[in-house]
Amino acid sequence: MTGKDVEALHDAKDLIPAGTKINVTYLHNEDLEMRVAAAKAVRELGFVPVPHISARRLQSQAQLEEFLDRLQQVGATEHVFAVGGDPAEPEGPYEDSLALIRSGVLQKYGAREISIAGYPEGHPDISDDVLWRALEGKYAALREQGLDAVVLTQFAFDTDAVTTWIDAVRGRGVDFPIRIGTPGPAGVKRLLGFARRFGVGSNAMIVRKYGFSLTNLMGTAGPDRFVNDLAGRLVDDPAAGDVGLHFYAFGGLRATSEWVRDFVSER
Repeated sequence: MTGKDVEALHDAKDLIPAGTKINVTYLHNEDLEMRVAAAKAVRELGFVPVPHISARRLQSQAQLEEFLDRLQQVGATEHVFAVGGDPAEPEGPYEDSLALIRSGVLQKYGAREISIAGYPEGHPDISDDVLWRALEGKYAALREQGLDAVVLTQFAFDTDAVTTWIDAVRGRGVDFPIRIGTPGPAGVKRLLGFARRFGVGSNAMIVRKYGFSLTNLMGTAGPDRFVNDLAGRLVDDPAAGDVGLHFYAFGGLRATSEWVRDFVSER
């Protein structure tokens, strides 16, 4: 969710199981008050807030500590997502999320589980070699600091790419739980817009495999086919380890929560 989604969270709260982790984004057009208010709302409604911390957007350590202090006051620092962020050049002392982790500031404010990013279908601006070195570096730093961690991925459309990536993660000795990002039900045009923005595979073959048509941009699509296919591939693969899902609520918190409820009830 974003800082603008507090009302939507209240609307969807009865559909979301208590204790569910809900990420709170760090958008450049939202301020400290919006981010903290969103994390507070998540906590007060009985869920677990996971605030994003965008390393390259932080202008100073003081700004980071102000954010963490405010989050700590509302009980929202145990779980955080350390991510590099979008700026081409860092706005302050943190070049990337690894620098943020190595700073030691997160645990100073009570962080005990750090989510880190994974990119099963690659990143439009970062080479695969750099992504793998970053993942391995964060794994080593978090293990050294005795922190729990989760690899939380960018949303994906292609189960072939996802399972290949999971195998590669485990082959590098990274044994953290993995949560594969998948969009909740949303308009096809909106999904493709996010796919282009984040460099996720969106060619005709992949989106057809995912379950929607490029000729019907006014339609909607859900992750049923993707989730069923991924589950079928992983159920007999103990080497995959702890793998679950993380939902991107592009179509709204309520629509995503209803989809999850209905999907689980049909199992």
